[in-house]
Amino acid sequence: MNPTSKNVAALLAKATEPDFAAWRRNILGLNGCTNPVHLVGASALVDSVSGEVLWAHGSLGYGGRLLVACGNRRASVCPTCARTYRADTYQLIRAGLVGGKSTPTGVIGHPRVFATLTAPGFGPVHGRRERDGRVRVCQPRRVGERCPHGVPVGCGERHPADDRRLGEPLCPRCYDYAGAVLWQAYAGRLWHRFALELRRELARRIGLSRTELAGSVRLSYAKVAEYQRRGLVHFHAVIRLDGPEGPESAPPRWATTELLTDTVRESVGLVRLAAPGASVVGRRVLRFGTQVDVRPVAEFGTGDLTSAAVAGYIAKYATKGAEAAGAVDGRIRHARELVVLPVRRHTLRMIGTCWWLGGLPEFEPLGLRRWAHMLGYGGHFSTKSRRYSTTLTELREARAEHRAEEQRAALGLGERLVVTAGQWRYAGRGYSPAAALVAASVRESGERHGA
Repeated sequence: MNPTSKNVAALLAKATEPDFAAWRRNILGLNGCTNPVHLVGASALVDSVSGEVLWAHGSLGYGGRLLVACGNRRASVCPTCARTYRADTYQLIRAGLVGGKSTPTGVIGHPRVFATLTAPGFGPVHGRRERDGRVRVCQPRRVGERCPHGVPVGCGERHPADDRRLGEPLCPRCYDYAGAVLWQAYAGRLWHRFALELRRELARRIGLSRTELAGSVRLSYAKVAEYQRRGLVHFHAVIRLDGPEGPESAPPRWATTELLTDTVRESVGLVRLAAPGASVVGRRVLRFGTQVDVRPVAEFGTGDLTSAAVAGYIAKYATKGAEAAGAVDGRIRHARELVVLPVRRHTLRMIGTCWWLGGLPEFEPLGLRRWAHMLGYGGHFSTKSRRYSTTLTELREARAEHRAEEQRAALGLGERLVVTAGQWRYAGRGYSPAAALVAASVRESGERHGA
């Protein structure tokens, strides 16, 4: 009997059990989550005045365990939960551009730009360049020109979009893997230094001290990290200027979109950060790449770059991780795992460099072995300043409150004051074969209907 037949047989056997209806409702309630969390326990809604138990449920009614959605943000781990995370991120970003979700609509008129900060080059790599709708030559060089290792320094091919060589170094021995990994490890600190430099440069251009600048304008931002094919992250960010009280107050007249655009470009080039480990891998001064894209965001939904387009773009990358660069999803815990990793050579060299540097005392604070599966980047993928807009926590709480109100209405509780009492504990992850069949059908149905 093949595996599919066994799974169908298990599902048919499950259908004959008394708790099948409750078990099926639980599976369907996950909306196709691929890696649900198992809980064991019970809870009840209790009238806070009389102490009467109005409604109770436990894991025994669901085949011994209650399954809840994993909530993972990465599309490679759980596409269903990633869609929810992407939708929440979209609302968060868009609220900071047009208002809503506790953010005043006056932010529409505040100066704001969409900026992309890239990583520097650590050696020539295969790339796909397009101009005027035509694919250009990868790395044009003079015929016969070679690196010290005898490898041609140019590539005259026009790579298709699915070429596995994209992002691979032309000469792995020339490529600065140690520098690339250290840049990844310090990328979050480079962003922090950029935010400081942006405030300093803004104050310098206006002729104010930084203290005076803080009293007249507030810098707000939301950003996401995206992995490039070469395995390095770059940052996409919405940067906005508010008044001193945040989005509720208008910025001063001198705070214009043109000023913000020029200041962002200038500040990126001022960022410098000295990396440790000069005795082992040589002295490194870390900085952002020279390719910086800064564009104003249209105010009223017109123009080349609208608020909806920016929010959608950032939300898309909020659900991606290092797997977009060919890395693995899970953490690497032992050196012997490096031998069997299903990754391309360039990615394996990045991971191996993380493991090597992470074992040296001077790099121990960076936790490079812990983040080897992320190619050295241990920062958050989606971050924002405190006053940019709403938070993911607030959006999740609003969704939970909405579902609680639906439950109250379904139980006919009206205006009665109730509290939830109970206890749940973790009992595992994943599906049984029969449950996996039901979940897969739910997931496929959602994809067909564009959920």
